[in-house]
Amino acid sequence: MNEPLSNLRREARAALGRARVPNPAADADALLAGVLGRRPGDIVLEALLGRALSADEAADVRAAVGRRARREPLQHILGSAAFGDLELAVGPGVFVPRPETEVLVDVAIRRLHAAGRPRPLVADLGSGSGAVALGIAGGLLARRNPPVEPTIVAVEASPHTWPWLVRNVRSHGRGAVRAIYDRLGDRALGHAGRPFDAIVSNPPYVPRANEPTDPEVRRYDPGIALYGGDDGLDVIREIAGLGHRWLVPGGFVLLEHDDHHGDVVRSLLAAAGYERAETHRDLAGRDRVTVAYRPC
Repeated sequence: MNEPLSNLRREARAALGRARVPNPAADADALLAGVLGRRPGDIVLEALLGRALSADEAADVRAAVGRRARREPLQHILGSAAFGDLELAVGPGVFVPRPETEVLVDVAIRRLHAAGRPRPLVADLGSGSGAVALGIAGGLLARRNPPVEPTIVAVEASPHTWPWLVRNVRSHGRGAVRAIYDRLGDRALGHAGRPFDAIVSNPPYVPRANEPTDPEVRRYDPGIALYGGDDGLDVIREIAGLGHRWLVPGGFVLLEHDDHHGDVVRSLLAAAGYERAETHRDLAGRDRVTVAYRPC
């Protein structure tokens, strides 16, 4: 028996609202669109036009809504996450990229473009889904005046995350991104064979005691991608040490961090011998990424 799309849409919104999903209306339309192979805007129009769903379609929609009501991330259910102009494959075992990380990508592209190197070499440490590496590669390849031929080395150590990185690099790397399976350290960076123009990272930076309240984050994002030690700065300190050994003179390190850590990260980098430390804010006006340069 067929069911009106409008009825199922109301049912999905109500179920997600009862489950206290933050954006029940938007998520309901996204789930309907994903299951039915439409765009969210199409769902609104087709509901108004009186489209009916088959029994199988309705069952698939209810199954997806049930998963979301149990607070499984929307991106896991759909199998993808939007990041800039990319649609990245995601699922269990990989950190879902966040919109605020687009600031990291934008700053990296602008700083690398300003450096004027025609073949920049960049390391993305703890690459996860590859969002940062692929975003930087795409942004640099889009530059035409002058053209740039970047190489981005995307380093990832988690066996659960690695397949997602490889899949996304194959889909979106455009020959400019090289995935390396290794832990953060000298050996991983040594694969490139020469020093880097930039080392970037969205590292784990949540202090160990600050467990996230959102079930989607607490239950599904891998802890190795979240927690950065007691103060959230363990991995940032490690990357600061690596930068002195693996950056070209005048190269920069660029790090995402907790929105309360801008002052701390600038001080940490200055104490480690970096120059011109500067923090950039995200679209919500919060300190989000800090850049600093190895002395020439």
